[in-house]
Amino acid sequence: MIKGLYEAHLPVRNLLKSIEFYKKLGLEVAYQKEKLAFFWIEKGHSWIGLWETDKVDTPYHPSLRHIAFQVDIENMGNAKEWLEQKGIKIKTDFGFPPEKQPLVLSNNPHVHAAIYFQDPDGNSLELMTPLKLDFEGEFHMMSLEEWNSKK
Repeated sequence: MIKGLYEAHLPVRNLLKSIEFYKKLGLEVAYQKEKLAFFWIEKGHSWIGLWETDKVDTPYHPSLRHIAFQVDIENMGNAKEWLEQKGIKIKTDFGFPPEKQPLVLSNNPHVHAAIYFQDPDGNSLELMTPLKLDFEGEFHMMSLEEWNSKK
C-alpha cells in the first residue's frame, strides 16, 4: 500500500530567500503562491512545501523542522564539497568537524551515511544514504572515510 513519502513541509521566514536556497540544492519549483512554494524532490514522486509563516520561530526538535534527502552512495562521498561549493555550512552538532564528514550513523540494525546542514531559517536538512540494512553489531559514530577503510 504505502510506497514512499510524497510530501513534507517546513516553515520559512522569507519565501523568496528560501526559494533561492532550495534552487541551489538543485530542486525545481513545482508550484508557487504568495506564501507557499512546493519543490520537486523527485518529479511526480515527492515534494517539499515551504510555508512563509511566523511558525518558523518554533524551536527546533528532531521531531519538528527536519527533512532528510536520500542520495546515492556515489554522491555521498562528495556531498561535503558539493554543499561547500554552494556556500552552505555543514553542521557539526555531533562533534565531527566538516573535514571528518559525512558521518556514519548506527541506527541499529541499520547503518546510514549522512551529512547535516540548515536552510536560512534553521530548518535541519540532511543528505542520507543507507550503507547496510540489518547490520549486526555496534559501533561508535565515525566518518564515512573511516567506515570505508574498515571494509
